[in-house]
Amino acid sequence: MRLTPEQRAQFERDGYLFFPGHFSPEETKVLIDAVPDLYSRREAFNVREKGSDAVRTNFAAHLISEPFARLARHPRMVGPVSELFEEQVYMHQFKINGKMAFEGDVWQWHQDYGTWLNDDLMPTERAMNVAIFLDDVNEHNGPLMFIPGSHVKGVVEAKHDLTTTSYPLWTVDNDLIRQLVDRAGGKGHYDAAGRHVGGGIVSPKGPAGSMILFHSCLVHASGSNLSPFNRVAVYLSLCAVGNHIRRFKRPEYIAHRDFTPIEMLPDDCLLAPYPVEVPWKNGLPESALATSLEEIDTMAA
Repeated sequence: MRLTPEQRAQFERDGYLFFPGHFSPEETKVLIDAVPDLYSRREAFNVREKGSDAVRTNFAAHLISEPFARLARHPRMVGPVSELFEEQVYMHQFKINGKMAFEGDVWQWHQDYGTWLNDDLMPTERAMNVAIFLDDVNEHNGPLMFIPGSHVKGVVEAKHDLTTTSYPLWTVDNDLIRQLVDRAGGKGHYDAAGRHVGGGIVSPKGPAGSMILFHSCLVHASGSNLSPFNRVAVYLSLCAVGNHIRRFKRPEYIAHRDFTPIEMLPDDCLLAPYPVEVPWKNGLPESALATSLEEIDTMAA
């Protein structure tokens, strides 16, 4: 898969690209069918919602589950990111966010690179998120919200929110969010047909199998899911190999330490049994829980 010049220009301008129905229903079913087993496990890699047993985030599924190990090497996902960076990439983080019906909590306004810089000492923003919908995403079940163009501000000031949800996050101040939204178009307007036009917040919605590429400095959030519809999505954070993290403050199951370039599988890898390694399928090793505040020796890495 190659990006067109128009897509590259849109990414530079808006900070994201949306590909509705990028993976087929058959491919998506292989992935969503593997989620219940992952979510059922009582391991550190499953972070549950505050005051609920519902899974908020599952980490490192590509090291535990064969379908997700194949997704981590899929050319329709890895290829465009490597193309934009003009460099090979490694897997910095792999999450399956739950946002379960009636119980999925908010994700506050934030930049992903803010966390990667503050916690992991990632040198620059040469890393990107790829979101893949495993359920249909609509206006009711907590879709992602982006502020288009907010990535051009670079890293903005953030505070470490340890209390709002069960997962700590470096969040952006409300006053700055207002400024960014106003600059991107404010609240927009309704045309004569009653359609909302413009505005400084967008929410890509579409069928299961849709994919979003978005810049690591793009400010984004999502509301709670009060609907009866699950909104499970995979978030793969790909980083340019030369931009790998310099500190292991967070455990390895959250921020990965294998900086080997991803070797892509053939395009049919979700439907064919290509062999893949899943080294953590029987549980996390002790090394996956170890942390350190020391800056790593980049020569050794």
